This record gives sequence, structure tokens and C-alpha cells, in this order.
Amino acid sequence: MGQLWAGRISSAKQWARSIKRDVLALWIAARDPRTPIAAKLVAGAVAAYALSPIDLIPDFIPVLGYLDDLLIVPCGILLAIRMIPAPLMQEFRQLAAQQERRPASRAGLIAIVIIWLAIAAASAWIAYRYFYAS
Repeated sequence: MGQLWAGRISSAKQWARSIKRDVLALWIAARDPRTPIAAKLVAGAVAAYALSPIDLIPDFIPVLGYLDDLLIVPCGILLAIRMIPAPLMQEFRQLAAQQERRPASRAGLIAIVIIWLAIAAASAWIAYRYFYAS
């Protein structure tokens, strides 16, 4: 039983390392002129979100807080990888593996703050219309 858990933990760690490497590879791909425009946009959005210091759905919210980490980011990575030609993606992965530090995404931070502000403004407008405009 112990070996089974050790094997699962080992494969989960390997999966996490590959996710981190692919996020860096997408960050590199978004800046490379050889990457197709549509792939650049998707890769840039996924990398900006994954590298952002805050999440769209904060982790302290039960179940939903980890939804982005377990579902949204990996699906975005898969979509972006499919849009980038395989030889280019392999090159970007090699460059990502050589990178020593993980970049931080101010663009992702700003985008998430704007989304939260838009949600707050829309909620305030709806509440005003519901409670005071009637």
C-alpha cells in the first residue's frame, strides 16, 4: 500500500513540474515572433493568469477556489499547446527548463483586479436597481 501512494505522489510531483515548465514555455511562446498570432493570444492569457500572484477565484473559497488550479489552467495549457507547432513548443520547453526563476505577471494581476472590479460594479448596479429603483 505504501508503494502505491509513493508512486502516486511521485507522478503528481512530475505532473506539477511539467505544468510549471509548460507555463514558462507558454510565456516564452507568447513573446516569440514565430508563434502564430492566435496561439500568442491564448498562450499569453494562460501564462499571465497562471503566473499572476492572485487567482480569479481565491483559494480560500471551498471547492471553487481550487477549480482554476485543477481545471482551468491545465485546460488552457492544453489548448495553447495544441495551437503552437510541435517543434516550436519543444524549443520553448527546452528554454523554459533552462530558466532559473519564474517570472511574475503584472498583466495577469491587473486583468484579475479589473475583472473583480467589474463584478463588484455590476453587483452594485444590480443591487441598486433591485432595492432602490423599484
